[in-house]
Amino acid sequence: MQEASYTVGTLARLAGVTVRTLHHYGDVGLLVPSARNAAGYRLYDAADADRLTRILYYRDLGFGLDDVAALLDGDTDTVDHLRTQHRLLTERLVRVQELVTAIEREMEAHMSGIRLTPEEQLEIFGETWDPAYQAEAEERWGDTEAWAQSQERTKQWTREDWERVKTEGDALNARLVEAFTAGVEPGSDRANELAEEHRAELNRFYDADHELHRGVVGFTTGDERFRAQLEELAPGLADWLRAIVEANAETHA
Repeated sequence: MQEASYTVGTLARLAGVTVRTLHHYGDVGLLVPSARNAAGYRLYDAADADRLTRILYYRDLGFGLDDVAALLDGDTDTVDHLRTQHRLLTERLVRVQELVTAIEREMEAHMSGIRLTPEEQLEIFGETWDPAYQAEAEERWGDTEAWAQSQERTKQWTREDWERVKTEGDALNARLVEAFTAGVEPGSDRANELAEEHRAELNRFYDADHELHRGVVGFTTGDERFRAQLEELAPGLADWLRAIVEANAETHA
């Protein structure tokens, strides 16, 4: 051959396909080698290499071998084929983007420790819930042992688990409001019991000793967003909760 020629192995390597693929393309008449050497081995010239490039292009677009042959050999309208494939690829792109979005949500759920969609989080935790709280919490406490414990303990929780936590938390809040409005004094037996119940809620997520409990409640009652949620339950509840937690922590100092 006067022009460049390639053995089947060389062409396969250059094109990034297997020798078996080239043999198959030859068997079905899609890419017949232009010549054979004296030993009978297949040889491909530059035109064959160019045809292979176009075959692989159409295959990447999702065309079947019969369609590729029709496109290359001029037995069909190339533009119509490409329009059809463009439509199919566009539809596939939409489906892939939906899958990417679903995977990203799942990744965020695993990273936050809450395996719920944003819609489920709002449904369970209420309109005051902001999914951004998780990112903020990780930024603030992500390097602490408590954060690591929380991630480990909640990573397998189901929607039902979170609903139970929310229900029991609401019930505790109701008891806190009842005691507060009844005038229960910080440091009293009843106040200390409620403070321990509140600490037990934290212990679902991480090991909360009394000092950590004091710190967490001090933060939440000092943050206007979380303070407002407590004050909506009963004006003055935030400061009272902090007071009973601090008094209880002092008895265990």
